Amino acid sequence: MKNHFPLLDPLRFGTALGVAIFHQMFWSWAWVSIGVPGFERYVAADVLYPSAAPFTWFGWVGVEVFFVISGFVIANSASKSSPTEFLLGRVLRLYPAVWVCATATLLVLVLFGSGPASEFILPYIHAMTLVPKGVTHQWLDGVYWTLAAEVAFYGLVFCAMLTKKITLRHLAFGLTIYSAIFNAVALLVLSCTTPSDLPYLVILMFRVPCAAFLLTHGCFFALGIWLFISANRELSVLERVAVAVTVLSGAAEIYFFASFFLTSIPAIADQSALVPIMVWAAAVGLIAWCANRNRRSTATASAEAPAYWRTLGLITYPLYLTHNVVGTAIIRFLVDAGLDATSAVWIQLGMLVLICWFICAKIEPAIRGVMTQAIAYFGQLPERLPASKRPRFSRGLGLRPHVPAKMIANLR
Repeated sequence: MKNHFPLLDPLRFGTALGVAIFHQMFWSWAWVSIGVPGFERYVAADVLYPSAAPFTWFGWVGVEVFFVISGFVIANSASKSSPTEFLLGRVLRLYPAVWVCATATLLVLVLFGSGPASEFILPYIHAMTLVPKGVTHQWLDGVYWTLAAEVAFYGLVFCAMLTKKITLRHLAFGLTIYSAIFNAVALLVLSCTTPSDLPYLVILMFRVPCAAFLLTHGCFFALGIWLFISANRELSVLERVAVAVTVLSGAAEIYFFASFFLTSIPAIADQSALVPIMVWAAAVGLIAWCANRNRRSTATASAEAPAYWRTLGLITYPLYLTHNVVGTAIIRFLVDAGLDATSAVWIQLGMLVLICWFICAKIEPAIRGVMTQAIAYFGQLPERLPASKRPRFSRGLGLRPHVPAKMIANLR
């Protein structure tokens, strides 16, 4: 079983850039049409990019791509770990970057934002502890809503591992059915109402404020699991049907949200909801190709991917957490210094990538090392178990036996 799929790293980085460009060149001014701003409004420069709208409005679909990749990667990690190893691996992967990036975001909001400092304290605590906000509370930064969905998915995987009976296959089937039913209902509501109707808005609420329920996004994580399973063995007919259901369900969710944008924001009223669906489908196709390539090349050693691909993958997480508030503040500084708006965006992105490289290459490993030592000191790191006694989350998948790698090396 392969430990790392290198082509996913540039894909993750590309989708993170797409989300960043969406927030900085579209949502930073287009939210006025909907009246639901994020915290970036406190630090935003007074710039508009209407001519770029046809190329930037659908960048949000990168989140749906992230969720598919997450389902794939987490399934890969869980199949090699005991429950304790999996949990500690997730903690060591998620918290260092969140602590650094949330603190940077707080400092920018306090020092350069227009809101009172007290307004950011509770959201900061939520971000630092990865506790999802309530429906009526604020995020420290709007992009943190995706962490609620991610943490909910990790929790499902961990609980399934604890049972020693629920396999990845069972979990994928459950999420497939659960999310498909909701997205089918959502699509029905869309066809009968308008964005100003209460039922429409209630359904839409589950995309962000209620992300932890995985109702709209469970299909994406399920699809990632199915693609991981397909990377190790042929799927059965029933499993292929489940894949088709997740693809249709995911396309429905994207269509639902895209239609809300197109009917609510005049600047993109002439665009098509099929565009983000096609972008997402292309990304899923690349992941499926990687999976198929892995299954067909198990007998031969594949060439090592360039090291910078892995670096791009590691940069993605802090880049996603910082681009909205920190990145927008840099744009504001550059525009105030006399740069034109377009140049400011691209220079800011270059600067932010360098900052995030420093975070993932220098700061995160230092924090992770301290955390590892603290956990080891209190005797919580699991000892190596004999292969015959190690719980394997992949047993129900029909995958070949494997020897678990070290936990820290498996972080991704």
